[in-house]
Amino acid sequence: MWITPEEVLLANALWVSERANPFFILQRRKGHGRGGGFTGLLVGTLDVVLDSSARVAPYRILHQTGDSQVFWNIACGSSRKEITEHWEWLEANLLQTLSIFDNEEDITTFVKGKIQGIIAEENKNKQTLEDEDSGKFREAELKMRKLFGMPDEEKLVNYYSCSYFKGRVPRQGWVYLSVNHLCFYSFLLGKEVTLVVQWTDVTQLEKDAAVLFPESIRVSTRDTEHYFSMFLNINETFKLMEQLANIAMRQLLDNESFSVDRSLPKPCKTLKNVSTLKRDLDARAKNERYRAMFRLTQDERLDGHTDCTLWTPFAKMHVVGQMFVSNNYICFASREEDLCQLIIPLREVSIVEKADSSSVLPSPLSISTKNKMTFLFANLRDRDFLVQRISDFLQRTPDRVWSDSKEVLVSGSLESPSPTTPFLTPPSPSEAFSGRYYSPGLPTATQGLLTVSDPPRRLLRSIPALTTDNWLIEHSSMKEESWNIHFFEFGRGVCMYRTSKTRELVLNGIPESLRGELWLLFSGAQNEMDTHPGYYSELVEQAMGRCTLATEEIERDLHRSMPEHRAFQNEMGIAALRRVLTAYAFRNPNIGYCQAMNIVTSVLLLYCTEEQAFWLLVALCERMLPDYYNTRVVGALVDQAVFEELTRECLPLLYERMQELGVISTISLSWFLTLFLSVMPFDSAVLLVDCFFYEGIKVIFQVSLAVLHANMEQLLSCSDEGEAMTILGRYLDNVVNKQTVSAPIPHLHALLTSGDEPPPEIDIFELIKASYEKFGSLRSDVIEQMRFKQRLKVIQSLEDTAKRSVVRAIMTDSAFSLEELEELYVLFKAKHIMSCYWGASTTAAERHDPSLAYLEQYRIDRGQFSQLFTALAPWGCGAHTPTLAARLFRLLDQNKDGLINFKEFVTGLSGMYHGDMTEKLKLLYKLHLPPEEKVKDYKYYLRMWAKEKEPKKETIKDLPKMNQEQFIELCKTLYNMFSEDPLEQELYHSIATVASLLLRIGEVGKKFSNNGARKPDSLCTLSPAVDSPLPVKEEPAGEGSSAEAQVTKALEEAQLEVTTTEEEAKDDTSVSSYSMVSAGSLQCEDIADDTVLIGCGDQRPGSVLDVDWAITFEQVLASMLTEPPLVDYFEKKLDIRAKMAACRFQRAVERQVSSSSEHEFSQLSG
Repeated sequence: MWITPEEVLLANALWVSERANPFFILQRRKGHGRGGGFTGLLVGTLDVVLDSSARVAPYRILHQTGDSQVFWNIACGSSRKEITEHWEWLEANLLQTLSIFDNEEDITTFVKGKIQGIIAEENKNKQTLEDEDSGKFREAELKMRKLFGMPDEEKLVNYYSCSYFKGRVPRQGWVYLSVNHLCFYSFLLGKEVTLVVQWTDVTQLEKDAAVLFPESIRVSTRDTEHYFSMFLNINETFKLMEQLANIAMRQLLDNESFSVDRSLPKPCKTLKNVSTLKRDLDARAKNERYRAMFRLTQDERLDGHTDCTLWTPFAKMHVVGQMFVSNNYICFASREEDLCQLIIPLREVSIVEKADSSSVLPSPLSISTKNKMTFLFANLRDRDFLVQRISDFLQRTPDRVWSDSKEVLVSGSLESPSPTTPFLTPPSPSEAFSGRYYSPGLPTATQGLLTVSDPPRRLLRSIPALTTDNWLIEHSSMKEESWNIHFFEFGRGVCMYRTSKTRELVLNGIPESLRGELWLLFSGAQNEMDTHPGYYSELVEQAMGRCTLATEEIERDLHRSMPEHRAFQNEMGIAALRRVLTAYAFRNPNIGYCQAMNIVTSVLLLYCTEEQAFWLLVALCERMLPDYYNTRVVGALVDQAVFEELTRECLPLLYERMQELGVISTISLSWFLTLFLSVMPFDSAVLLVDCFFYEGIKVIFQVSLAVLHANMEQLLSCSDEGEAMTILGRYLDNVVNKQTVSAPIPHLHALLTSGDEPPPEIDIFELIKASYEKFGSLRSDVIEQMRFKQRLKVIQSLEDTAKRSVVRAIMTDSAFSLEELEELYVLFKAKHIMSCYWGASTTAAERHDPSLAYLEQYRIDRGQFSQLFTALAPWGCGAHTPTLAARLFRLLDQNKDGLINFKEFVTGLSGMYHGDMTEKLKLLYKLHLPPEEKVKDYKYYLRMWAKEKEPKKETIKDLPKMNQEQFIELCKTLYNMFSEDPLEQELYHSIATVASLLLRIGEVGKKFSNNGARKPDSLCTLSPAVDSPLPVKEEPAGEGSSAEAQVTKALEEAQLEVTTTEEEAKDDTSVSSYSMVSAGSLQCEDIADDTVLIGCGDQRPGSVLDVDWAITFEQVLASMLTEPPLVDYFEKKLDIRAKMAACRFQRAVERQVSSSSEHEFSQLSG
């Protein structure tokens, strides 16, 4: 490519000149191409170790004038072909012009200007994204694509110098981390090492520190392990590997390709050797940590953060921490954990002002909210810039003027919903929304089911007959009063100060009257509900009344949701649950409905209104319990694996025993899926839900470990899995809440337990306290790290399970072995996944439907099928192969949606490899018949339904007849199939004989059909009786000779196609031999020059097709059986394993081949 002219002082150092003229020199790098010796090896090694651009561009063109000692590098190339094109352009366009100049400086100035103009023209249409990357990084990306044969769609994220251990020998080189691959390249003293690993194949990623491999990274796949070490910054490299592997796992789950986030803030300047994608991934990681820390929505983007102090009026002190600013929030987190946390939505901000600085309070910033709270930040480094950014975000917030102060910068109102949800205008109180299925008048629209179905708890103290213990009532009142005092000191609502005191109150239990409000606050659901007014009511109206798989499952589970609670023993509670679950299934069809969602939602409805319960369910499914409630409950399985790892670390003796029994995974799934609600009495489990909404998933891990620890002695002595499950079940059934004021709700699990003596009761508050004392050191960031490690294993295990399920499902219908089917599935799925990130004619969502059975989930389009057909099919037809692949795809695509699944793919291959001669010929015959076009009225669907009920057995008599044009295409396909066979001459002779025979049969059949003298079916008896080509009568060119001429011409043109595409591999003998075969077997005397093959429906003047001519498949089969070479060819046993091995080791991308052969060199030299 042309490059900006660079000055070169030593032109011949490490370079060899190959061409020269008065103004330009073409050079090749030593060590590239032929020869080079030891000097070439050293140069090549230095280029790799020092990351020299000469490794990817071993050719260059220099400009020099006669008397000058300075050279200018103006072009470089990765291949001799590329650099030669540049050289020839210079000779053709510049040499004559340059000879006119008298001044050498003018010559150099002209050349440099010309080259820069060419570069500017080439870069005019380049994307802005590429322009943002530094020149050094773009050079590395080009090097990666050349070394590993990657297409332009594959984007490099970053590259690092490291050592790769191949055996026991470390190879120094460079690891390239792209969006979809991990690649390594090394070249040391002539030894080249190349490694390519897809991120979707990675099963484990660990950072080890052993004696032999100090600080190494181990990358494991299903087949092998790779070790990389000697990194300059191993932590940065490992984090980036984790991110890319996580993206790949998300791709396996959701089938969504990676896309650059255009909404992220742009950097102030281009960083050296750092790509745009790397900055994008770093920003994503920061955003994820920010959103998780403050429970914010997925569309929130962190703009920046800065160190500061916050004045805490409740403690009368300045707290050191960090301020975070995003598009909709200002947040604060103290440096000391749990000391203070604050979330200020911009919609609540009324005043932002800079206060006067002092030595006590430097650079203060005051932020006031609409509920009369004021927050004072200080020690801000760049206060003016921060105020400007906050002002910018406030101006983008939809306005609702609400302030009497002149200090208001911008008044904030409602945050606009995410792009995936329609913006709904908030209705005014006088125009309250009232629909067919949901209206504000419903009892569940304004209060929770517990309040509707039970008398309010505050009335119990005035009715002594309803309670047996006045102390419980007083204790409940004291809890409420404690929270009221807390609200007075720390604020109430979304802008409340969250401190260690808040956590203490939560651990002591949230009063029932405040439970819904605080759940919304701590989960972040309050913010979403406030910014999407009216969303739930409209969603209910759109979702209700639809009949889908999700709604059927919801209806089935409605009456199984807490049937022991009286709130769900009537239609009001059931109807509210139906509306919430149906609305969420409509909002998020990727999840739809999953078992256990009904139990959790039932509890939410007890304390919240329908709309509040809906937004809490959104927070649970999409943020707090990611991937829990999908078809494969991946999130719960991942946390199960994390729980096992925690058990091994915290309770090693018990872990070994439980592994022997295999009980950990069995018992813990329901604990995590339902947050203990299905295994513990309701009044006790709801306290764990309180802690969960405040602390997150770590409290569930803590309590789970505490349960195992409390039963350790019994579990160590149990003999089998059933006994262990009984021990834990009885323990959880007797975890009670002694402070509850409501009547105990019978628990279904308790009814199933039995024993001579009732087990002792366990106080839930004591259990929670023990979990914090023994396992309170668990940190959320550590859990996230463990989740990533286990997610790789779980998802790859699920993929292996899916593969086995698919293979078992089609084993009985396929002649392939188990190993062959598994390998075919891997290749089929790899083609599907590769198309997701390298583009295809259909979107990923169209090709992958997780709701379908595993057998039909992955599908490929015609282009992908053609690539697999070319690599795996036994019928290689040269240039005709894509046409044959397109015909087979059309035949397999029975529902005409442009996609085929794995079963259809195997069906096509199985017929070619394992069918007998009749099956193979039938497949070829059907490939050349036109597609059936039927009018799809209701009668058509009734017929199809009736056929599905009947056993389907297609016979050869069911196949339609083939006309003359289709027969000519069949002959052409057969000729191309035989072109690479060792017995091609015998096969050519046989197919020509059969073609002549079938033409005569078709002519005879036409006469019988026209005269009506005999039935057409009697023609079938003529075929087996014919042992040689029919003699040709001495008669003028008629219909029969015209048809034979067309077939002869078709075969001749088919042969010409083959010889032109492989002219270097074939000689003239094949051409002459074919003319002998055709003349000897067909004996055609009337081959006209203007007779052509009818290939695609086009017909030149002079070619005649007989529309009445037709043959049946029985006639084709009978004619083929007369030729032993054809019988041997189609009865020959074929093995697909060699093809699969070649496909596996062949790179599954279209390589950008650069030729630098000796033949090319000799051409250039001559």
